[in-house]
Amino acid sequence: MIEQPLLSLRNVTKHFALPAGPFASKPILRAVDGVDLDLMKGETLGLVGESGCGKSTLARTVIRLHEPTSGEILFKGQDVAKAPESQLSAFRRQVQMIFQDPYASLNPRMSVGELIAEPLEIARIGSPADRRKKVADLIDRVGLPSDSAARFAHEFSGGQRQRIGIARAIALEPDLVICDEPISALDVSVQAQVVNMIEDLQAELGLTYLFITHDLSMVRHISDRIGVMYLGKIVELAASSELYHRPSHPYTQALLSAIPVPDPAAKRAVEPMQGEIPSALDIPSGCRFRTRCPLATELCARVEPQLIDLGNGHVSACHYAKDLAQGTSSTLQQERMR
Repeated sequence: MIEQPLLSLRNVTKHFALPAGPFASKPILRAVDGVDLDLMKGETLGLVGESGCGKSTLARTVIRLHEPTSGEILFKGQDVAKAPESQLSAFRRQVQMIFQDPYASLNPRMSVGELIAEPLEIARIGSPADRRKKVADLIDRVGLPSDSAARFAHEFSGGQRQRIGIARAIALEPDLVICDEPISALDVSVQAQVVNMIEDLQAELGLTYLFITHDLSMVRHISDRIGVMYLGKIVELAASSELYHRPSHPYTQALLSAIPVPDPAAKRAVEPMQGEIPSALDIPSGCRFRTRCPLATELCARVEPQLIDLGNGHVSACHYAKDLAQGTSSTLQQERMR
C-alpha cells in the first residue's frame, strides 16, 4: 500500500491585488505562483531561496493565514484550501507554526506560562491544573529554567524566546510544524542548539517539519529533502545529499556556491549571481531565472521550463537540467551557438 502524504500542495497560488494607480488597473503581485509539494509523515522538508521568493507567503497560505488564490491544500487527504473558517479549528490543532521573530510573535503582556497554555485553553484541553502541569512539562522539554512560567518574554534571551515559541507550537501535539526561518534571528552560537532541540522533539513526538530558511548549510543538516524556490515557484527538489552533490538548476548551483568556505584561496565552481531577484509584479518571460542566469539561451526567454524527473525523486525546472546534473554542458553549448 502506497503511503499517503501528510500534506500535498497542488498548483497553490497566492496573488495580491495592489492599489491601482489613477490610470491603470490593479497590479497583481504573484507571490506564490503554482507550487506542487508532497510532505510525508515524519520527514523534514527544507525550503530554501532568497528573501522575496515566496517561502514565508507559502507557509502562511498553507495554514490559511493568507487565503489561497487557487489550488488545493490537502492535509491527510482533505482539501482545506476551500474549507470554511468554521471547519478549520481541527486542522489548526494539527498544524502549528514557529515564527521567525521570537519576540514579535509573543504577547508581551502575558507570562510565559500563559503564552504556552493559551493554545490548550483555546482548544479546551484539560482542567487548569492539567494545563499547569502540561506547561511545566513543556518548559522542561525545551530546556527553559523551571521558574520560567511566572516570567515574561522580555526577560529572556533571543534563543530562550524561540524556545518559548517552540513550546507553544508543540503544546497541542500537532502532526505538522511549519518552521518559518526559526533560527535566522539568533546568534550563530545558539542556532545549532535550537536546531538540535528541534530534531530531538521530532524523534520524541513523531513530528513532521516544513523547515523554511535561507541558510543552506543548516538546512542540509536537518532536512531529508530540500526544495529550492525562486520567484514563487519550486525550481528544484531532491533528497538533501542528492541536491548538494548533483544540483541540476543554475539557481541551486549559485546558492550552493555562495556558502562560505573557510579557505580564502578556494575558487568558486560557479560565478556568483548578478543583480537582485525580479519583482513579482513583473515576472520575466520564459524561465524566471534567465535574467540572472549565466547559461541562459534564447530558448529560456521563449519557453518556461517545467519540472522534469531526473530519477530518485529529483526534479528540476531547467531546459538543461540533465546536462547540469551530469556535470556536462554539451547540449547547452550547442544551443547557445545556434
